[in-house]
Amino acid sequence: MGVIFTSLERTLAAGVVVLVVIVLAVGAATGKMVSIDHAWSLFCMRWLHIMSGVMWIGLLWYLNFVQVPTMPKIQPVESRTAITKFIAPNVLFWFRYGALATVVTGALLAWMNGYIVQALMLKSPFTPIGVGMWMALIMAFNVWFIIWPKQQQILGLVEATAEQKAKAGPIALYASRFNTMFSIGMLYCMAAQSHGGF
Repeated sequence: MGVIFTSLERTLAAGVVVLVVIVLAVGAATGKMVSIDHAWSLFCMRWLHIMSGVMWIGLLWYLNFVQVPTMPKIQPVESRTAITKFIAPNVLFWFRYGALATVVTGALLAWMNGYIVQALMLKSPFTPIGVGMWMALIMAFNVWFIIWPKQQQILGLVEATAEQKAKAGPIALYASRFNTMFSIGMLYCMAAQSHGGF
């Protein structure tokens, strides 16, 4: 077990193996083996969309519920270096690519289901998921074009004066808080389309 859990890559590979075993075992027990068809492709895309969304929103909430409120409490100030030099850049990498993967898999899923145009145009009966899609697109825009560029300045990943860093902080914070606010309604719209709620 130690061999698996000492490496993230091996842990993820083991997770895929566990998934395959579950699919095969449940298929054998129910007599319903997986058949590679359109329905299975839709399910796999939905699963990838959910996994990406968990990564994205999980990190958004980690940043807003844990890291940002905790940073000012770390004393002495020099102790914050490990977070700003090592943890934050990695979090922001997975955060922005989680956002990208969520948007791409969501768009592919809507296209595969044949409702992407109706949803984006907010036409019934796809209005709820369309609203959620637009909210997600705005949030992803914030991640890539507001939060990430400002965080690069704050973390010293790009050249920035002290004044630029000071101005970047509130902008990044407010964009991140906006996304946290939007995530509540966005997740509701995504779930409400298929599971009731409107």
